[in-house]
Amino acid sequence: MLKIALLGAGRIGKIHAANAVAHPDLTLSHVVDPVEAAAEALARETGAAVATLEAVLADESVAAVIVASTTDTHLDYCLAAHAAGKAIFCEKPLDMDLARASAAAGPLAGARLLLGFNRRFDPNFQALKARLDAGAVGGIETLQITSNDPAPPPVAYVKVSGGLFKDMAIHDFDMARWLLDEEACEVFAWGSALVDPAIGAAGDIDTARTLLRTASGKLCVIANSRRSGFGYDQRIEAYASAGMVRADNVLESSVQLWTETGAQADRFQNFFLERYAAAYRAEMAHFADILAGRAQSSIGYADGLAALSLAEAAGESLRSGKPVKL
Repeated sequence: MLKIALLGAGRIGKIHAANAVAHPDLTLSHVVDPVEAAAEALARETGAAVATLEAVLADESVAAVIVASTTDTHLDYCLAAHAAGKAIFCEKPLDMDLARASAAAGPLAGARLLLGFNRRFDPNFQALKARLDAGAVGGIETLQITSNDPAPPPVAYVKVSGGLFKDMAIHDFDMARWLLDEEACEVFAWGSALVDPAIGAAGDIDTARTLLRTASGKLCVIANSRRSGFGYDQRIEAYASAGMVRADNVLESSVQLWTETGAQADRFQNFFLERYAAAYRAEMAHFADILAGRAQSSIGYADGLAALSLAEAAGESLRSGKPVKL
């Protein structure tokens, strides 16, 4: 059993804690959080002990840490954990600042680091990727990624999130890189505050369209909104030389109601924790394989840096109104 410590007992930390506890190869040994009550509550639920970061890093029996703390701590905690000889599972993004993240290349480029781009582990998106890789519809030419939240987050969260591109769309930038299998060389983004005026007043946007272009001419359009009005809207369409591969939204059930007015399907799953539950489990299983030496990390430091680079380029394009070359 491999001991791992959790840094951050918030919403996503609880998900990772439950998946770690459920995995047969892992033991959640410690929970670290500056909010003592949150740490104690999660420790009671999981059988872990409450600890400080310093104690965790000094404990040689702890093989790894899960960094699920606030975004502004991600990079510092990764550096500290690596220096202490721990493997790292870090939530996205690696940091809010590309220059600062790039400066960490020395220690982190070779670290045992898994970045939390969980959508790569979604069974539907993995099936889509497998068909593309097998050439089922020829060579990919264009990609459409739709990612709309059911409702906007609190403005207090928006103010510390790093903005829509680094907090929300960064998942889609990673998916674009993964599916296109080629880096973008140019980024253009438009954005508006159409959902909640308070988000605009906080200096952010809640609606965006981003266009990526690769050196070979492949195109990707990413559509983001903080509000769908009809559930958690997660779709991908990959257009290729001999057809299209599509991954659609996941419904609450496969039940349909058929009446004189037509057919009515069940609702979309309404929150990311439900929609990507299987992906989070598979992500933790991959981390366990990394710790056991059965696998190399499929999403490392370079991937985190590349996604952050696209997010910063999108922000620059939004401010300037011009395409940004990478």
